[in-house]
Amino acid sequence: MSVQERKQRERADRERLIVATARELAEQQGWDAVTTRRLAERIEYSQPVLYSHFRGKREIIGAVALDGAAEMAAALRAATAAANGPRARVTALARTYLDYAEHNPAVYDAMFRLDGGLAFAREDTPEPLKDAFAALLESLAEVAGDGVHPALFTETFWAALHGLATLTRAGRLPPEDTKRRVELLVERLAVV
Repeated sequence: MSVQERKQRERADRERLIVATARELAEQQGWDAVTTRRLAERIEYSQPVLYSHFRGKREIIGAVALDGAAEMAAALRAATAAANGPRARVTALARTYLDYAEHNPAVYDAMFRLDGGLAFAREDTPEPLKDAFAALLESLAEVAGDGVHPALFTETFWAALHGLATLTRAGRLPPEDTKRRVELLVERLAVV
């Protein structure tokens, strides 16, 4: 391995450490606790080293969001692959989405609530975000119904899931009814 390859590997390792540490700190104490100073202390590197990877907290949030999008896409695909039939796939997709949001609240916030400097629904949207949407579209396109644009249906279904996740987490909806809400959402929106 050349010196340049080793330095690139070390740089990539440091970047992963920064992102993982930010995520861990945010999950434990919230995003307000994530500062470049605290991150530098936790990873035992100076702030200038941290800034050589990310220009600030906004970019760190964006990196966490991209990791989360990749994880969510993988989880959605695994859940839908194990389901038999369109209704079962959509139900598995909805449950997995809500489960991910519940168990990874800081990452979910990085993906959908906080400004990570990421473009959504544009040409310059990062691939992990496009892939997460594609993971939704793969199962939802088959239940959109005749004459309904699959991407538009996916956006609408996603918005409903996001609303359920956000309102449940905020205590506006009782969590014990989540399963019934998913069943109602699938029954009323999905054409199977």
